[in-house]
Amino acid sequence: MSELKEKAQAVSDGGGFALLFFIVGLVASLIVGWVIFPKLLYSQKHQPFDFNHKQHNELVGEGCESCHFFREDGSYAGVPKLAQCVECHETVQGETEDEATFVNDYVTPGREVPWLVYSRQPDCVFFSHAAHVKSAGMDCKTCHGDIGTSTSLKVYEENRITGYSRDIWGKNIAGFKKNTWDRMKMDDCSECHVKLGVQQNSVQTEKGACFVCHQ
Repeated sequence: MSELKEKAQAVSDGGGFALLFFIVGLVASLIVGWVIFPKLLYSQKHQPFDFNHKQHNELVGEGCESCHFFREDGSYAGVPKLAQCVECHETVQGETEDEATFVNDYVTPGREVPWLVYSRQPDCVFFSHAAHVKSAGMDCKTCHGDIGTSTSLKVYEENRITGYSRDIWGKNIAGFKKNTWDRMKMDDCSECHVKLGVQQNSVQTEKGACFVCHQ
């Protein structure tokens, strides 16, 4: 009888060890996949100099469109070119280091600022700002967040494999989000279209098609 008890105890001890090993391995895998891997996958880069959206927004009359405007043909200008900024920054305004950097390194030599664009999509993706902002009346912060009230630019996180910003995938490696601007993936566009009852068919074929957004 004692021999059977010893065998049962050995089996129990072995099972307990296997369970413990499994739990430890699972926790370690989750830590590597959810914490360590994202840190290794993304490199951190800083913008050429800082920019205060809040301060500029208070000085202009048309909000975001004062700098991020639509051209006469309806196309979107995107990130402001140097020519727009020179109108106000031909000489150094104030005493900040960033202002001096901007004027001395870019305005004076006439060199465009190499901004790192958080929302840059692959070249094969077509997105119409006019259709969303002009036609649908969407607020900029629906996709970009309330950046108009920010006083500085966040660190740019670049995917080492794809070269795109982490803002496209989102901070959460599992893809969960709290706000509409937490990610800029195709699923988010589709989710918004379905929610608002947007016609998702192709004009050419009257059927759903990838080339509506992917050119």
